Amino acid sequence: MNETIRELLGRVGGLPVAVTDITDEADLYAAGLSSFASVQVMLAIEEAFDIEFPDSLLNRKSFASIAAIEATVAQIIKSREAA
Repeated sequence: MNETIRELLGRVGGLPVAVTDITDEADLYAAGLSSFASVQVMLAIEEAFDIEFPDSLLNRKSFASIAAIEATVAQIIKSREAA
């Protein structure tokens, strides 16, 4: 999952630094992720993982870092499997 998220960030995140230079816990907004780019990342993640972000998880915290994105995606997948 981490590699897919990193690949998507590199492709649609518009970051001025290489994704390979960003740690899992690094603040993506401090690294240059814009609000517009975070929406593009969200859409790419929804498509890649066949999920839909609920409104409750559409916030800056969910996209603050690669680790946060990974945890959010895992939470969505777990909720879907429990349903």
